[in-house]
Amino acid sequence: MQPNPLLSFSDLPLFDQIRPEHVAPALDTLLADADAALEQVTAADFPADWTGIARVLDTATERLGRAWNAVGHLNAVADTPELRAAYNEALPRVTEFWTRLGADERLYAKYKAIDTAALNPAQRQAHRNAMRNFVLSGAELTGADKERFAAIQERQAELAQKFSENALDATDAYAYYATEDELDGVPPDVRQAAREAAEAEDKAGFKLTLKLPMYLPIMQFARSSALRERLYRAYVTRASDQAEGDGIRFDNSALIREILALRQEEARLLGYANFGEVSVVPKMADSPAQVIGFLRDLARRARPYAEKDVADLRAFAASTLHLPDPQPWDWAYVGEQLKEQRYAFSEQEVKQYFTAPKVLAGLFKIVETLFEVTIRRDYAPVWHPTVEFYRIERAAALAGGEPQLVGQFYLDPSARSGKRGGAWMDDVRARWLRPDDGQLQTPVAQLVCNFAAGVDGKPPLLTHDDVTTLFHEFGHGLQHMLTQIDEHDVSGISGVEWDAVELPSQFMENFCWEWDVLRHMTAHVDTGEPLPRALYDKMLAGKNYQSGMQTLRQIEFSLFDMLLHTEHAPDADFMPLLRQVREEVAVLPAPAFSRTAHTFSHIFAGGYAAGYYSYKWAEVLSADAYAAFEETAGPDGLPSVETGRRYREAILESGGSRPAMESFKAFRGREPSLDALLRHQGMA
Repeated sequence: MQPNPLLSFSDLPLFDQIRPEHVAPALDTLLADADAALEQVTAADFPADWTGIARVLDTATERLGRAWNAVGHLNAVADTPELRAAYNEALPRVTEFWTRLGADERLYAKYKAIDTAALNPAQRQAHRNAMRNFVLSGAELTGADKERFAAIQERQAELAQKFSENALDATDAYAYYATEDELDGVPPDVRQAAREAAEAEDKAGFKLTLKLPMYLPIMQFARSSALRERLYRAYVTRASDQAEGDGIRFDNSALIREILALRQEEARLLGYANFGEVSVVPKMADSPAQVIGFLRDLARRARPYAEKDVADLRAFAASTLHLPDPQPWDWAYVGEQLKEQRYAFSEQEVKQYFTAPKVLAGLFKIVETLFEVTIRRDYAPVWHPTVEFYRIERAAALAGGEPQLVGQFYLDPSARSGKRGGAWMDDVRARWLRPDDGQLQTPVAQLVCNFAAGVDGKPPLLTHDDVTTLFHEFGHGLQHMLTQIDEHDVSGISGVEWDAVELPSQFMENFCWEWDVLRHMTAHVDTGEPLPRALYDKMLAGKNYQSGMQTLRQIEFSLFDMLLHTEHAPDADFMPLLRQVREEVAVLPAPAFSRTAHTFSHIFAGGYAAGYYSYKWAEVLSADAYAAFEETAGPDGLPSVETGRRYREAILESGGSRPAMESFKAFRGREPSLDALLRHQGMA
């Protein structure tokens, strides 16, 4: 009998061997081991010693976490009915264990008794986090309250998984087979991909889906308003009561109401007025009121720019496109047409220069130069043929003459059926000086995107937004992989405040606008010529195109999220709140049938509940951090390696071993300012 690949921890996960039937037996073993470890360290005669507890309990729970993360990852990127069933069957067992562990009063007492004076700074930070997390996990609850808290956690995990499944299934289930005439204006590569998708099903015409690499170009370029309306309606009503036909079976309405009610009940059990208060406890923000004030202040500053954006769009639509009353499905098309006229370039023109291999080489070049590392291709078992694997090594000069492994990562770039939409970074394992064998475990990350595949044998073409997304996720990966902290609970992204975790990702996006970076990562798909300077200048001129509208769009989501978790009664319909927020913030009216909340996976299935504001909050940090590179750039315009070294040491290497504000001040010498963000977005 073959050994269970989920129980192999000697090196990297055996993704190519993991099958649904491996899940339950592996968890039988790992949960039993973790339970035994918990009983051992909570015994009366077991010393309250940080390293001793870690040697027994943390090694067992870390293995459980790594195996379960592998299953969850495959569930997100290679979903099958069999794997989904195995995952859902195991989910309550895993949730029950983690809930019980976090609320174990014996373990809580043991941690209280640890002599923190004997710990190093990283361990002390990890201990502070642990003590806070025990309280938030219900360790101080007793009796029926404790039992109810555990039941709430298990039910929330089930609901989040079902929400995610509904969003994926609703997206995957939709298809419209268009005629050639309907696709007038649509870019050739998108048309070709749609034709190939239809041919693969022996269907005539062009198969259009709601996957973003297909949906966005249709909305931007299709001249047929009727086609845009058809796809727009399908997209904004996914997984809702407004969905077309049998798509209503994926309706997330009831799940949302139950999730909100459970979060409110959880908050009350913990002694808080609402879930928003619970959410900010481990974050940089002090209170929901501070967050709401921050969002409304930023909205006030952005509004004049957003109103001018809309006025420009309306005037152009009426005068040039003969659209006196643009509808919601027209705005992306109007916006693209105006951008082409105003800046004399189109996204389609730019995309021809961003072939995926060249972009990746350019990304690696800037990372290698700035952070003094080397990135090279490597081998590992993967879950799909398009997945690539790489290793990051510290430059020989820094590593005492020999290249030194720093971290490794998987890159899964392509959209496909059975893969969750969006882009994200996950950790496979963290950097850790293991207490069981004394060996240094290096970090491993997964970088996941959803880019269009190449057509006609050509490499995939990325939009500039795709390029920015790739840099964004790689920024998360860099914080996880370049850490020099040996305590796994505060190394890399672990322990970083949630509203600061987007700093390194948004920081990296800035390089996508630097000429000396871009010219090394472009090659025309047909001629191999680099991006012309004249086209770059047009792109730069249009960099802040609609930045006011885009800022208000993010604030709309963020404010809705926070008000939903503070002022909203969970048993009430949440749509009036969404309409209220739109009336306060938005400058473009949304149709009554729009149900964007029903696929808002960030807050209902992705850890951003009452925390979506983190993107704008961290953008203040990242813009100010990048300003340091602007201030120290050389005469050739290239970023300073010395500044890169200070950023790496202060922000990336320190991970969560100290509060994010301390790391920021170590780099900048002061607290962050909003000025850089407003300036970068043309709203100064």
